[in-house]
Parts: sequence; C-alpha cells; structure tokens
Amino acid sequence: MATSPVLDNIPNHVPPELVVRDFPFSFGATTDQIPFDSMISGVHANPDIFYVPELAAGGEGGWVLRRDEDMRAVYNDYEHFSNRDTTPFPQFTGGTWRVLPLESDPPLHSAYRRFLNPVFSPKVTQALDAKIRQYARDYVEGFKDSGRIDFLQQFAFEFPIKVFLELMGLPQGQVKQFLDWTGELLHAPDVETLVRATREVVDYLRGEIEDRKINPRDDVITRGVQAKIDKEGRPLTEDELLGFCFNLFVGGLDTISTNLTWQFLHLARNAEHQELLRSNPAKIPDAIDEFMRIFASVMTFRVCVKETKLRGITIKVGEKVAMSTSIAARDPAAWDRPDEVILDRKPRHLSFGYGPHLCVGMYLARREMKIAMEEFLAAIPSFRLVPGVTMITALHGVMQPDTLMLEWDV
Repeated sequence: MATSPVLDNIPNHVPPELVVRDFPFSFGATTDQIPFDSMISGVHANPDIFYVPELAAGGEGGWVLRRDEDMRAVYNDYEHFSNRDTTPFPQFTGGTWRVLPLESDPPLHSAYRRFLNPVFSPKVTQALDAKIRQYARDYVEGFKDSGRIDFLQQFAFEFPIKVFLELMGLPQGQVKQFLDWTGELLHAPDVETLVRATREVVDYLRGEIEDRKINPRDDVITRGVQAKIDKEGRPLTEDELLGFCFNLFVGGLDTISTNLTWQFLHLARNAEHQELLRSNPAKIPDAIDEFMRIFASVMTFRVCVKETKLRGITIKVGEKVAMSTSIAARDPAAWDRPDEVILDRKPRHLSFGYGPHLCVGMYLARREMKIAMEEFLAAIPSFRLVPGVTMITALHGVMQPDTLMLEWDV
C-alpha cells in the first residue's frame, strides 16, 4: 500500500496551515475536566479538515473531520474509505479474523447485516424488556437506601453486562470476569495487558461457539452457528463467528456504560431536567436521543483506500481519518445552539453511526438506557454530585470517565 513521505510525522502533501498539534483527543490523552464543557467547542475553531501528527496508537498521524456533513459523506463512501483492519484486536491473537460486521465493507457487509438485523430488531429486543427492567430494578433496590454510590462502578458498568450475558446465553455469574475484560480491552494501561485480555476473550468465545455446535439454544451465539449468508446460503466461517461475537462484546458494553454515565452527570448538575423527567417519564426517550447527541463519546477510524479530495484537501491511500461523533455532535453548522441540551430536540445524530454501518444494536441500546433511567428516577429522590471528587476521563476511542459519585437524602 502506497504511503507518503513524512517530515516530523507529517506527510509532505499536508499544508502547514492544516496541522493541529494540540488536538485534545489523541491516543492516550486524559483530562480531569469535563470534556464536554469546553474542549469540543474549542476544536471547532480549527479548519473543517485538519491533520494531527500523533492521533492514533503508535503515534500514527491522521486526518480529523469536524463537520457533521463531511462525516456522513465518508460513512457512505466505500470507494475511497474502508472499515477493514481499523481495530487492533485481531493482530494481538495472530489470527485472520476481523471484528464483524464493523471491519467489513459492502457488499459482504450487507450480507452480514441481513443475518444480524432480525436478531436485533425492535420486536426481538422488546421481548427482553421484562428481564432488562428486572436487572435495573435489582441494582437500584440494592443501593437506594445508601444515599451515595459510584454510579459508574455500581450500576452503569454491570447493568449492560447483565443484558449482554442474557442475550448471548452466558452465565450471569460471569459479570465480574466480563467487567474486568471490558476494562482491559478498552482502557488497558499498557499493550501487554491489552494483548492478554484479547487472547483470553477470544479463547472464551471460541469455547462458547464450540459448545453451541453441540448444545444449541435460544441465544445469539446459536443463531450465528446456524446462520446462512450469501445467495448460496453458506454458513459463517470460524473466523466470522468469532468476529461477530467479539464485536458484540466490545460494542455493546462500554458505550452504553459511558452514555449512561454522561447522562446522569448532566441530570445531577441540572436539577430542573432531573425533576422534569422524573415527573414525566414519557419524555425520557426524546431526552435520551438529545443526550446521545450532546454527549456523543465515540471516535472510530476509516482508512483511505483510493486517493481522493475532501473539501479540496488531498487524502492519500493508507491515511487514517478520525470519525469523532463527539465533534460532529457539536458542529455549529449542523445544530442550532449545539452546546445546549434541548430535551425535545429529536436530533438525527451520528452516535449510532450512519448509512450501512448504522449500529445494529441501537434498538437494544436505547431500551437499556430508557429502562435504566426510568427505574433510577422512580426509586431515587433528587440526587446531586458528591463535592470534591475528581473525574479522570479517557479522551481517545470511547470518551469515558473513571467515576461518577452521586448522593441523595435518605
């Protein structure tokens, strides 16, 4: 694959005026500030498209898009931008699998989605409501009389893992193990930890896949084992099955935890919104959509596979393009009062992706967040932040804080 010569980690075709060295969301960056308060709006002082010399893992540079419309265009442009090989996990195991359907492009991606869409349809996910609600209620009942919790550690992390285990037909007793793996995969302090965790998760998932071949049951892994794709109706390969299961693991846990945490941080800081939703739970679905916009937290990448121009800027083969939903969600050209929470805005945001790669699990994610908020607000009186607690937030990939201390009167 052709690459450009570099000087100071900057390809020689990149105009100097487009180089931004103080981009706050580069690999490994953290902050003790709330990033949504000022960092993202500051990015919008930069050019529409700019180049960051040390953007991704390994100090690799790349382009950053800050406009909502440009990001939507790249999401849909598979001629010039590919999803393939954009995560590091497969290489850690020395395998030939990919995280699917994330790391696939049309037309094969379309075949994968035809198999997955029915599994995560609104009708199917709605059937899980009773169990999801019971999980949420059990957690809330367990801490409501304490008057103080770490919301992230005691609720937001474990609750979606319970739902994931239910969906995958895995033992509920595995919550602690899956919680450890999630933290190590997505927020590992070093490469060695990341490699070890990836291999452990892959070994575990391979074992579950083999079990379903012998002992099929009503769960997502069994559906994958029994699935037929393509016009010829071929079964999924071993690599494809692993890639699907791994994607569900990393995609369905951390992002829900993160979004719930930012949503409840906002409610703790804005008592009027908290009381409005507590008194009017029917407004919660619209509120969650607005929270998904304004607290968008995920940055993924595309790789240029055919030289192209975007807003007159040349992007060459092999160069990475950062797709930050956090930045697009605050684009002043796309949103009226972009930094203001308007609970009934009903935004068409990018937090679940866009186009062919619209998140397959978005209906389930919405239901989990809706039920969690309903149950928490119904049982917990007016809550607030515990004073004096510092939150450290990882700013690259999934923008997640390490704690959210809440308290209320009992």
